[in-house]
Amino acid sequence: MYEEIKEQMVEICHKMWQKGWVAANDGNVTVKVGENRFLATQTGVSKAYITADKIGLIDGDFNIIEAKEGWKPSSEVKMHLRCYEQRPDVGAVVHAHPPAATGFACAHVPLDDYCMIETVIAVGSVPITPYGTPSTYEVPDAITPYLQEHDVMLLENHGALTVGADLITAYYRMETLELQAQISLNARILGGAVDISKENIDRLIAMRPQYGVTGKHPGYKKYH
Repeated sequence: MYEEIKEQMVEICHKMWQKGWVAANDGNVTVKVGENRFLATQTGVSKAYITADKIGLIDGDFNIIEAKEGWKPSSEVKMHLRCYEQRPDVGAVVHAHPPAATGFACAHVPLDDYCMIETVIAVGSVPITPYGTPSTYEVPDAITPYLQEHDVMLLENHGALTVGADLITAYYRMETLELQAQISLNARILGGAVDISKENIDRLIAMRPQYGVTGKHPGYKKYH
């Protein structure tokens, strides 16, 4: 079952590895495929080597519903399940460690520049969620307060998390995050990013329906 979605997950995992967003066994991808049913990537496998048979079906309580013998999801999928629990509009979740964006997470610097038109429309500012020990419920608890306003988050000293109505949307948001981090770094080298005017920021955010942008947006928000 779900072979087409599994193949899309495989393609996204391979892209993440090719882009250098994950190393070794880092990162995980999930997709909601029904009421209380989620496809998830296997733990302990490089995203370079993910294949359709390394994707299993679980429920919202982390129980394995359907998978090959010996298959296990990453314990970090608890973070994904919290997204689905809190956001009925979310259909997919991507977790990775894109280097530029994760650099901001490790420096405890939120990505709250409003300097690039596309990013203002797509995601707005990106907060850093509090530190949580991997594999525990500290991470899901840390992201929960941010889920009602944000589709993109930096995880303190950890990496990044994006959600979307579907897998492509969640993946694109990770691309947007990493590009914004790279642009912000360049702007800071050149003396600092200069925000678009508040009037024009509001106009850009109001254009989201026109462009068919789904999900949440924080509006104009700074975290420094």
